Amino acid sequence: MSHLIVGIGGTTRSGSSSELAVRAALTAAETRGARTVHFGGDFLASLPHYAPERPERSEQQRQLVEAVRRADGLIIGSPGYHGGISGLVKNAVDLLEDLRDDTRVYFDGRAVGLVVTAAGWQACGTTLSALRNVVHAMRGWPTPLGVTLNSGTGPLFTADGECADAAVGAQLDLLGGQVHEFAVRFGAPAPSVRAA
Repeated sequence: MSHLIVGIGGTTRSGSSSELAVRAALTAAETRGARTVHFGGDFLASLPHYAPERPERSEQQRQLVEAVRRADGLIIGSPGYHGGISGLVKNAVDLLEDLRDDTRVYFDGRAVGLVVTAAGWQACGTTLSALRNVVHAMRGWPTPLGVTLNSGTGPLFTADGECADAAVGAQLDLLGGQVHEFAVRFGAPAPSVRAA
């Protein structure tokens, strides 16, 4: 049985470095036998602002929540905006509060690979730390490797979306591999929703 790895990440700019990095890590998981789905920047931009007092959900919101509910692992990528997580990515993660009543609550029992792209190492580090804190709060297991990519040092990806640097490609491959390996070794049973 193949395991489902869900990717979340991107910006309002189609083909952004953070979106391509998440795709590359998902591809690495696919080469190891995983099924993957990616919620990129365009999708994230279509999500309404999360409002806990409003229980109604758009079709896109339901799609994201259901995919994460079924996921065996996740890969989340964010640009580092002023040293923190982008609003698009944070809004998507906040929506996953809808998983609070599941028997496998939030990210429980799942590895979460993290990727940060930023125009400087300081923003890379602070944003990765913030993402790890979020994953811990949501009961997930951040992978041992967190990938930080400094876009200020030059292009990270070619025009056709391939890694422009072999070291970047190797890191993203390792990250996708870690998420998949955790899913295979420690996969949680299929989730259900608790009765209200």
